[in-house]
Amino acid sequence: MNFILEGFRKGVILLFGLDSGVLAVLKLSLYISILATFIAVCIGVPLGSIIAIKRFPLKKIIIALINTGMGLPPVVVGLFAVLFLSRNGPLGFLQWLYTPKGMVLAQVIIATPIITGLSLAAVQSVDQRFYQQILALGATTRQSIWVLLKEIRLSVLAAVIAGFGSIISEVGAVMMVGGNIKGQTRVLTTATVLEAHMGNFDIAIALGLILLTMSFIVNLALTFIQQSKDRQK
Repeated sequence: MNFILEGFRKGVILLFGLDSGVLAVLKLSLYISILATFIAVCIGVPLGSIIAIKRFPLKKIIIALINTGMGLPPVVVGLFAVLFLSRNGPLGFLQWLYTPKGMVLAQVIIATPIITGLSLAAVQSVDQRFYQQILALGATTRQSIWVLLKEIRLSVLAAVIAGFGSIISEVGAVMMVGGNIKGQTRVLTTATVLEAHMGNFDIAIALGLILLTMSFIVNLALTFIQQSKDRQK
């Protein structure tokens, strides 16, 4: 029990004591996850919207694939990312293996299906006649989608929160692709696993506490934005 309390004590000290090593890991964790979420949003929201409003062959199969991707195991993503980014892989020329760029790529693959699926469901929940009315008023497809997204912006923000939450605490893919290299690719999740395996449970608890605090702060900010838009509406 004492080591648990000691872990919380160390967590507070590390978090508010501005430890340089912890700050470096914290900054890298935020950089990778926020950038990956941003890229996934730029891909997933438009893609989900287009799939929802357009009619085309095999649409149900594509939606099923997206829904399957929402539950994609991170270790599987990490495995295929390593295979593709390895020296002999099709993307080996990028030299992204064991770099933050490769970790961002792995997290984008994890978050994109989640954001796409939730955006798709949100757009499909809007009455189809509303979309047809916008088109009848002379709006282009792009303009129509933009109006739809403004109407369901709370749901889109929920998709962003879900996407961020799925990758900020992810460990399997980033450890496989990043290699958990100190000072280069070590993030809070991989550092926590390393310290736990070494028996340094107090430090692992401290890092876990920092991870939870960071995740809470980011999600709290997104929630405030979401709820403020709800009040404006």
